[in-house]
Amino acid sequence: MIIYPDDRVLIAVMNNQTDWQRVQDEGWYRLPAKKAPPQTPNFDWLAFYFTQSFDNDKWAIHYYASIEGHELLTRHDLIPTEPNHRRAKEWYYRLSLGKIYHKLPPIIAERRRRITFIATTGDRFEDAFEVGDLLQDYSPQGVPYVVLKEEL
Repeated sequence: MIIYPDDRVLIAVMNNQTDWQRVQDEGWYRLPAKKAPPQTPNFDWLAFYFTQSFDNDKWAIHYYASIEGHELLTRHDLIPTEPNHRRAKEWYYRLSLGKIYHKLPPIIAERRRRITFIATTGDRFEDAFEVGDLLQDYSPQGVPYVVLKEEL
């Protein structure tokens, strides 16, 4: 599948193996509505930034998938096996995912960053080597621009 330059890509933190297993087995990801980026649910792709729970894969983006659809549900509707969870009544986007692709090489974090979500574009996602490459750069006048990196 091709990621086009103007595709909308959402990078989401993946901080536990249970949620990652759900993505792989059931093909969906939950995103808290109150913390979701303003463009949600209008993204084309979802990529996963792994945290320290993923041992050798931590602090990097190794996988991504197309977003095939969405629903707005309570956490209890999404995970009925946890009816007494403290956020059981809160609203979540349930993003239905297509095939999971392996990002090679992965996009690494050269320095640890506290991120929840990063909204970026297909061209930035495809060209990124480091998580900082995904962030939008602005000129002093507030106009978007891209900084070209020198080959070392």
